[in-house]
Amino acid sequence: MKKALWTVAALACFFAASAEARPQNSPPPAGVTAAPAAAPAVAPAQPQGRKKRIAVFDFDFATVQSSSAAIFGQNVDVGKGICDLLVRYLVQDGTYSVIERKALDKILTEQNFSNSDRANPTSAAKIGKLLGVDAIIVGSVTQFGNETKNKNIGGGGGNWGGFGVGGVGHKSSKAVVVVDARLVDIDTAEILGVADGKGESKRDSTSLLGGGGNWHGFGGGNADFGSSDFQQTIIGEAINLAVQQLSTGIVADNTKLQTRTISVSGLVAAVDSGQIILNVGAKAGLKVGDQLTVERVTREIKDPSTGAVIRRMTAPVGTIRITDVDDISSVCTPVSGSDFKVGDSVKTITQ
Repeated sequence: MKKALWTVAALACFFAASAEARPQNSPPPAGVTAAPAAAPAVAPAQPQGRKKRIAVFDFDFATVQSSSAAIFGQNVDVGKGICDLLVRYLVQDGTYSVIERKALDKILTEQNFSNSDRANPTSAAKIGKLLGVDAIIVGSVTQFGNETKNKNIGGGGGNWGGFGVGGVGHKSSKAVVVVDARLVDIDTAEILGVADGKGESKRDSTSLLGGGGNWHGFGGGNADFGSSDFQQTIIGEAINLAVQQLSTGIVADNTKLQTRTISVSGLVAAVDSGQIILNVGAKAGLKVGDQLTVERVTREIKDPSTGAVIRRMTAPVGTIRITDVDDISSVCTPVSGSDFKVGDSVKTITQ
């Protein structure tokens, strides 16, 4: 019996020594089942910084206004239509966080921003600060027209300009649209990057507004260049191609833009029917949707020799979200917490 036990012990030591000597990735001895390999360690996902915020201003189209009116038969805000189409492509791409149109229009109205300032980087940068963005995009429409060649006279001669809705048959119509844009730093009004786009479309026997299926024109000067029916027209196709190319250039310029760090602190000025009004607003960099923490000073620590306050001890009260903002104040609603009081301190959570 003792001999058998000694034999088992010796075999156990042998197999243990063999396992230690075996290379890490070598197969186990015959008849021995390998233990499952440990799963490789997965590094925790690194937190991503916020997207860079931009605002897109309506494009200036003063130099092509007469050509635009000749094509559409009325004064259409081509610059606004191109701006809206560009915003659509930038949102779809997702590289930037683009300010909502309503928020931009509200600030523009309050600041009496005129159409003549559309392409002015300095004027637009001031609006950008109120919006709390990292940069603004201003642009211009530099070419917007067509070249019409009459096939009945051998295709010779060409004239630039436009013709009214309906056009003239038996022509070869070519639409050309050229746009450019600048990415502007809101603190310095420095142009950080430039981009441009050119679109061309050519068809036979139709006007620049032909081929649009159910497209019935614009009402009251409004421009929806993103509608599928309009984009099937010759001019609509040219606009779409130009704006797509422009958006690609703007996205490529995102590395030239630095994310601004905005640290905002203020006080609760009033509490009324569940709304919390703050004494800070857009001039400090706040915007609708921002969240802030609310704290209450519970004790002031004073220097025993001078009596000066050297530290304030605080306790958290809750979190609030901005629902409306002007230059010097904000209106908020509670996200968490309660019993907010005048004099409570607030500071930003997201920047």
